[in-house]
Amino acid sequence: MLEWVIIGGGIQGVTLATFLIKNKKVELNQLAIIDRHKEPLANWKRNTKVISMPYLRSPSVHHLDVHPFSFQSFVKKSAYQKEAAYYGRYKRPSLDMFNDHCDHLVNELSIKEAWIEGDVEKVTKDHTGWRIQLKNGHDIYGKKLVLAIGVGEQLHIPDWASNLNSHDPRSVYHIFDESMPEFSEMKRPITIVGGGITSIHLALKLCKLFPNQVTLLKRHPFRIHDFDSDPGWLGPKRQNAFRTVENYVTRREEIITARHRGSIPHDLHIKLLNQVKNGSLAVEDGEVVRGEGVNGRIHLYDKDNQLLAQAGTVLLATGYLPILPGGEWITPLIETLELPCAKCGYPIVSKTLQWGPDLFVTGALAELEMGPIARNISGARQAAELIVKHI
Repeated sequence: MLEWVIIGGGIQGVTLATFLIKNKKVELNQLAIIDRHKEPLANWKRNTKVISMPYLRSPSVHHLDVHPFSFQSFVKKSAYQKEAAYYGRYKRPSLDMFNDHCDHLVNELSIKEAWIEGDVEKVTKDHTGWRIQLKNGHDIYGKKLVLAIGVGEQLHIPDWASNLNSHDPRSVYHIFDESMPEFSEMKRPITIVGGGITSIHLALKLCKLFPNQVTLLKRHPFRIHDFDSDPGWLGPKRQNAFRTVENYVTRREEIITARHRGSIPHDLHIKLLNQVKNGSLAVEDGEVVRGEGVNGRIHLYDKDNQLLAQAGTVLLATGYLPILPGGEWITPLIETLELPCAKCGYPIVSKTLQWGPDLFVTGALAELEMGPIARNISGARQAAELIVKHI
């Protein structure tokens, strides 16, 4: 039986594994990281690559390693062009350099030796510990379990898009759907539905590949914010007050209010406006409620049946569903162990992110304790610190 099992090998899971190993809380041969992908951070790398995100939104002190300035030290030692490693006054790291730093950590700590590829089917607990049953028939046993799963598999696909796809297959895709074909194979022109940071990165990429053949269709004015929540949430300024709130409905409301959903940083907004000005990209306003195929084109309409856009392919940059991740196996676990949950369905956990005996959570599952930063890289670091410090 292993000492620690982490379900989820993305940013959250790899960060925790790094903190556990470097703080000597576990030997590598007593750790398992379960993930449905072949490699650590696979979903992160795929999603950021598909939209060609050049720089992260967060500053360079937000990374997966223990020491706050690990990334900056890594840059100094590398052959990478230093002027290209960061962007702007917050020293936002380039995606390439950030991923190189992640790969360096994974290799340095031999994390792949603890990697187990598989989909979780069922999780149970008895007096000896945890049993994690995988869909491939394998069983993993561990004393302590961490749920580090995100919402990445819960793509938000509007009803009109589902209806459209049922009548016109290969006409609409969610940008983070792993089955999406290459952009070069898509019928043009292309309409991107969404107004947040993902849609902007995507629009900037596609308008260079296909000038004058890309339209960004958004339902709200651009929301300009440097970060996706107030920086005060990174420390005690906001977190302490949040944790004194005993009503979890109120906590959820505070999280929703604090998040700058669908927002973009100022520099991306300027780049977008430049592409619109030179005619490479079109931006339109409107909320789609219906789509249909007409003479080989996809027509998108609003609630007044006004035509908003005509496209060969529609790409959804509509984010994720706000529901509890891992539902097919977490829900039975909650019921069997009578784990405490708030009205929104998310875990009620201790200040050390413990949900039950020898059961911890990070990421989205920890947000009712950590606040709006829980899903971010900074949240991954803080969650790992909390867990490691109190075990």
